[in-house]
Formats: sequence, structure tokens, C-alpha cells
Amino acid sequence: MRQTEEANSTRERILETALHLFSREGFLGATTREIAREAGIAEVTLFRHFSSKERLFEEVVNTFSFLPALKGLLPEIKEMPYQEALGVIARRFLETLTLRKDLITIMQREMQRYPEKVREVHHAFIDEIFKIIASYFREMQRRGVLREFDTAFAARAFLGMFFSYFNAEEILLWKRYRHIDTDATIREFVDIFARGTMKGACDERQS
Repeated sequence: MRQTEEANSTRERILETALHLFSREGFLGATTREIAREAGIAEVTLFRHFSSKERLFEEVVNTFSFLPALKGLLPEIKEMPYQEALGVIARRFLETLTLRKDLITIMQREMQRYPEKVREVHHAFIDEIFKIIASYFREMQRRGVLREFDTAFAARAFLGMFFSYFNAEEILLWKRYRHIDTDATIREFVDIFARGTMKGACDERQS
């Protein structure tokens, strides 16, 4: 039991250290030797937990990205009114992006130079997020809340709106030159999206 707890503690320490170094130096700049040193372990211990740097990066992404947060949200939003649920998803998405801003910034800068395996990891976890959002939309269609549309495209459109907002405000630093209220942005984006996807909303606007 104690060995298991120690192993879990070491694993968590490696992941947190790797997150810090990947965010500061990028996947290409951070080495497993440096990660092990800052985690206070031998490099061979790191490889006992993670077979490669790519595998470590994959687990960092799966642990600290929006994906686990989104999975945790599903029971919470299941019975919420549609627009309220969209607002909850959007807010948590923006909170996670802001928290991981350094990692996202350096990943965007390095992405074209990543090994193919790392790019596959990145695309796989993004696709998983889209699939979860799309499955929520399909459930709302099944309940008769939403009209028929391609839920995969809708998932990309919904998160794309908020990623574009985050990218402009936090990465391109538009917020230095003008004040934009995040709460108001979420409300407006959600309202626009909901009006385009809810059953009967188009008919109401045309009447």
C-alpha cells in the first residue's frame, strides 16, 4: 500500500514538473534529464513511469488539458437548460486555456517542428474533446431541443469561437488596447450559437 502511494506521489510530481518545464521551455527544449532533476528523482525512475518523453507529454496533456475538466462537467450539465450548459462549458474552457496559456503559446510556436508522434497526441486529444461536445449535441437533438445539424462541425464551431477570443485576448494581447468583458462575451457567443442550433429558433426569427 505504501509503495503504491509513493509511486503515485512520484508520478504526480513528474507530471507537475513536466508541465512546468514544457510550459517554460516547450516540448523540444525540456529534456527528461532536466525534468527528473527538478522532480528530485533519477532519470531512470522517470522512465519507469513513462516509457518515453512523448509518452510523458501525452500524459501531461491528458491530465492538465480541458479534456478531464470537460469529462467532469458532463454529469453537471446533463439536466441543465441548453444555454446554461453552453455557458458552463465555455467558461470552464476559457479558464483552462488561461491557466495553461504558457503551454499553449509555446505549443503554437513549436507545433510544426514537433515529431509526428507528438502531433498525433495533440490532434488525438483535441478530437476527443470535439467528440464529447458533439455527443452532447446529439443527446440534445434526441431530446428534441436542437434541430438537425452536423454535430461534429458544431462542436468545432462552438469551441472555435471561444478559442479565437482567448487567442486574441491572451496570446495576441488585444486586451492591452481595449477592455472586453469576458462574461458579456460568453453570453453573446452562447446566445448567437444557441439561436442557430435550437429547434424552432430560426422559424421564430423569420416570423
